[in-house]
Amino acid sequence: MYAIIESGGKQFKVAVGDVIRVEKLDAEPGSSHKFGNVLMCADESGVKIGSPYLAGAGVAAVVTKQDKAKKVIVYKYKAKKGFHKKKGHRQPFTELRIESISV
Repeated sequence: MYAIIESGGKQFKVAVGDVIRVEKLDAEPGSSHKFGNVLMCADESGVKIGSPYLAGAGVAAVVTKQDKAKKVIVYKYKAKKGFHKKKGHRQPFTELRIESISV
């Protein structure tokens, strides 16, 4: 059984036991989080597609950690002008473990 959920403007295909990284959520590590934005759910009985979301469907997950991704370097320069600018950025994320999918 798997489902497609929406979080942070992105879509994720999840199954029970999967570990996913989503945009930062306001939740403490060890707490539970429920996704109500389920776009599609598939199991042995068939596929259910929402328009846009499935009514009454949900995905329960446990927050495993809050962290930042690896640093991304942004480097700008203009040829023959002596202009250089270096900037770094670390995007925060929340890591979740999928516990259950309900339809």
